[in-house]
Amino acid sequence: MAQNASEIRYLTPPTVEIKKKKYCRFKKNKLKYVDYKDPEFLKKFLNEQGKILPRRLTGTSLKFQRKVSTAIKRARHIALLPYVTDLLK
Repeated sequence: MAQNASEIRYLTPPTVEIKKKKYCRFKKNKLKYVDYKDPEFLKKFLNEQGKILPRRLTGTSLKFQRKVSTAIKRARHIALLPYVTDLLK
């Protein structure tokens, strides 16, 4: 019944989370303009409720995050994107 102290068993193996390096998809693809008339592209920067995702989650740079937020607000204004929704994606 006595087990060695060095022998430790887990029911499930411990998970080691490997974080992916965040990158700005605009700089990587050399995009200079964020088009507000493309709602499918802008949906990548919204959550299920229609809120704009922050930079720390998307990985975009400050310059392009400002352009994305402006483009989303313009698309909302001309009714390409909803202001509020239950399930957007």
